Amino acid sequence: MSVAGLKKQFYKASQLVSEKVGGAEGTKLDDDFKEMEKKVDVTSKAVAEVLVRTIEYLQPNPASRAKLTMLNTVSKIRGQVKNPGYPQSEGLLGECMVRHGKELGGESNFGDALLDAGESMKRLAEVKDSLDIEVKQNFIDPLQNLCDKDLKEIQHHLKKLEGRRLDFDYKKKRQGKIPDEELRQALEKFEESKEVAETSMHNLLETDIEQVSQLSALVDAQLDYHRQAVQILDELADKLKRRVREASSRPRREFKPRPRESFDLGEPEQPNGGFPCAPAPKIAAPSSFRSSEKPARTPSRSMPPLDQPSCKALYDFEPENDGELGFREGDVITLTNQIDENWYEGMLHGQSGFFPLSYVEVLVPLPQ
Repeated sequence: MSVAGLKKQFYKASQLVSEKVGGAEGTKLDDDFKEMEKKVDVTSKAVAEVLVRTIEYLQPNPASRAKLTMLNTVSKIRGQVKNPGYPQSEGLLGECMVRHGKELGGESNFGDALLDAGESMKRLAEVKDSLDIEVKQNFIDPLQNLCDKDLKEIQHHLKKLEGRRLDFDYKKKRQGKIPDEELRQALEKFEESKEVAETSMHNLLETDIEQVSQLSALVDAQLDYHRQAVQILDELADKLKRRVREASSRPRREFKPRPRESFDLGEPEQPNGGFPCAPAPKIAAPSSFRSSEKPARTPSRSMPPLDQPSCKALYDFEPENDGELGFREGDVITLTNQIDENWYEGMLHGQSGFFPLSYVEVLVPLPQ
């Protein structure tokens, strides 16, 4: 930074201290400017919170959101083009119904109904994915661009204006001790920054019809989703009612138990009137007890050295996405990295991958 630049920073810092501590008054901005600045600030807060709540509306499960963020980050690091999508609850329910419907088989009314319901739930998940894409393109992305570009640019202009105001007020307070030309230049720069900031705020507030259009696009996407969802559920309801009618019209099969087989107790009787008792079989002692040798122990799972970062699996974990590491309860996993507060990276049987922290107990923590 040049000497002139350092002097300006000193002037601004000195003026700020005199205003905050000494109670000195600085140049006041007009009421219209302050009102405009207040509206822009409210708009900025509204856009930021609406963005967060919209993402929560589309992806309500915080654990799945965190997992999806982690997987997207890993995909970017690995250079993968296709990122995994959010696991829709309708899709998970549909897969569960289809799996158990197939297990019950075609002879089961409940099994057939589960297959119908499962396929419909999977269709609902596809429609929900379309809603996510539509809302992201026409609502979330434009609002994010507004935050990253227009609102950030306004904040830059306001910050620059405040710096030039402090510089002007410092020099105005020392009028007569500094050249008049330097004071005039400070005033011109202050007025120039005020005009630029005022213009940018005015343009934002006057074009808020764009945000109304984006909000309309959100509602249109929701309407389209609910229309398709109603159509899918209507079709499913008709199928299930038809299955109920068909099952009710079929004659009910009666259960006929098999005839019992006769059991011959035999002729010989004991003097006490009881049944003959078979001699108790002799149980041979195990060879390990007959000899002096100790019983062989079952080999335990392979464990890493105790001084190596590791953890023990508390539950089975089945990988659902590329890059995840599957394991069974009791497995001891070597820790190699902590992705975030919810996910670890580790190695087991020569394979490396990611797994959730809640499924394991840390034995030896990673070095800080």
